[in-house]
Amino acid sequence: MRFSLGTARQWHWISAAVSLVGMLLFAVTGITLNHAAVIPASISITTIEGDVPDSVLTHLQNLPMAEMPAPQPVRQWLAREHSISVPADVAGEFDGMEFYLAWPGPGADRWLAINVDEGALLYEGTERGWIAYFNDLHKGRNTGQVWFVFIDVIAIAMIVFTLTGLWLLVKQASHKQSTWPVTALGLLIPVVIALVFIH
Repeated sequence: MRFSLGTARQWHWISAAVSLVGMLLFAVTGITLNHAAVIPASISITTIEGDVPDSVLTHLQNLPMAEMPAPQPVRQWLAREHSISVPADVAGEFDGMEFYLAWPGPGADRWLAINVDEGALLYEGTERGWIAYFNDLHKGRNTGQVWFVFIDVIAIAMIVFTLTGLWLLVKQASHKQSTWPVTALGLLIPVVIALVFIH
């Protein structure tokens, strides 16, 4: 089927609509990442130390010495007593004496250790603020599989948007003499910067 001007316009606006929010997010976070050294960090650290009841320790004492998620009763106790929400699908490690679990997320790092012999809990959560959160979304850092796929979808939509935009330029360039000089400039500027100023 012939790729007509109307088809190009249709794909152009559809890809623009699909990628609009994602494109804006990646553009803004591109700026914040580029200026990360001068943007003040907003770091909040929460530390919790406490005793673990025997009824909870029982569910850890018989764990195999291998990576596995925290047992449900342990997660329920952590949420109820300390407002610590542990994902059910994150694997921890048990070495026979201590159960250690870490679940970093965008803009945050969290970990806990439960010493089974001493019945002691140590938890630390670090929140680095909203800018760090969105910067991590940009990088796909600790964002999970769904966001990973979302980035690919948005990237494909951006490619379609760009290529159909180029096709529209080709078809309508005769009406605007500045089309190709401006397009060439858009190509030349990053090439010159890369060759001359990046070492």
